[in-house]
Amino acid sequence: MVRFVRFFLMLLVKLLSVLFYRFKLNWLSEERFDRFSDVQLIVFLNHTSLFEPLFIGAAPIPVLWRLSGDLLAPGADITLNDRPIAGKIYHSLLPGLIPITRKKDESWHNFMNLVTKDNLVAILPEGRMKRRDGMDKHGKPMTVRGGVADILEKKHKGKILFIYSGGLHHIQSPGQILPKVFKVIRANLQIMNIDEYKASLPFEFGHDFRDEVVKDMQKRLDTHVPLEK
Repeated sequence: MVRFVRFFLMLLVKLLSVLFYRFKLNWLSEERFDRFSDVQLIVFLNHTSLFEPLFIGAAPIPVLWRLSGDLLAPGADITLNDRPIAGKIYHSLLPGLIPITRKKDESWHNFMNLVTKDNLVAILPEGRMKRRDGMDKHGKPMTVRGGVADILEKKHKGKILFIYSGGLHHIQSPGQILPKVFKVIRANLQIMNIDEYKASLPFEFGHDFRDEVVKDMQKRLDTHVPLEK
């Protein structure tokens, strides 16, 4: 019953999204949403806004049904716990949203204990939100962190869905309360086999798996994200 409620809420968000926004998706792979049943990891790059659930509007209904029941994802504790409205909305939409701090501490270890080789996991590898000036809220450059490598070490089969967001600063940026409507939301998408992704990493002397994943994700963030308009 709870899953049906979450699925209904996702459908409602999808309806509102397609009413007020246009989506321009560009696939970088031959495989598309029809292979979503094989996806074990969703990697969302270029985190710019708390309104990123608007991307639900671009997802087919079968994808929403799976997300409503299977998804596990880490979420910033300051968003989920200290912002009651945003926290309730996120928890209502995403069944397995787990609060974590931005440190590799007990909260991250607790989250990783829930990750298995078979469940569907989503992560925003930057771990914080980009402001309009391209920096995080402390004025530091945006970089990829290593949590995505920890998840990949537990995943040995299935596929990765990369979502390269074009950014939502033109709709709502950190600090703004209400979003702008009738805008275009852009994203590049790519599906890869997990084993092929791991085999593609160019291991270098003195680098471990975590280093190579972070380096690759940073490169993808720098080169695969569509320009915000």
